[in-house]
Formats: sequence, structure tokens, C-alpha cells
Amino acid sequence: MNSIMVINPYWYVGTWVFDDDATGLVREPFVSGMPEIINGLVEGISDARAGFRLLFSATPFPGYQASLTRDRADFGGTWYRSDRDGAEGWLCPALFKYFPEAPAKIYVKAEPLEK
Repeated sequence: MNSIMVINPYWYVGTWVFDDDATGLVREPFVSGMPEIINGLVEGISDARAGFRLLFSATPFPGYQASLTRDRADFGGTWYRSDRDGAEGWLCPALFKYFPEAPAKIYVKAEPLEK
């Protein structure tokens, strides 16, 4: 298992989604507060809706942009609270394709895709 994972979210029918061939996920949507958290992460990325790189890890890494703290389990997924602004978002059970259990913290960084 990698220490730092990467996905390339993009905007599709009104929300952020991502594909991941390694896990079989296709247009997996971010819902319930996560789109708003992602909007804050990509504020400085021009044309982010066309796609951007999202790095994430259960451990801090150099240059991480924000961290999310686990709050509670619900509907098979996990609620997290942004340490930047207190916003709350739910990560669905697809989280367990990347982690064996919901991490206490998730560290994230949004970067533009290289052209």
C-alpha cells in the first residue's frame, strides 16, 4: 500500500468525481459536504473543473495543504471535519479501497495537472 495516494478529480454533472482503474471506480462522486471542501482546495487552480491532481495520505507529507479529522461513522462511510475551516464532509465506503480502516486524519493537497 502506498503512503501517498493520488487521484484526478474532475467536475461532472454538478459535483466532483474521479476514476481509478486500480480500484475499479468510475465517476465516483464526492457528496455531502466534500464538494465544498474540494472547492476550497482548488481555489487557486485555474480550470480545476477540467481536472486536477489530489494527493492524500493518512500521514503528513511535505507541502500538504489541509487535513481532515475523522468525526464519526455513518451509512458505511465516515464523516470528516476540515481543520482549515471546520467544514464537514462525508467520505463513502470507497474510502476503504485506499485504507483498511478510516484514518484518524487525512492529509490532502490539490495541484494543477501538468499540460
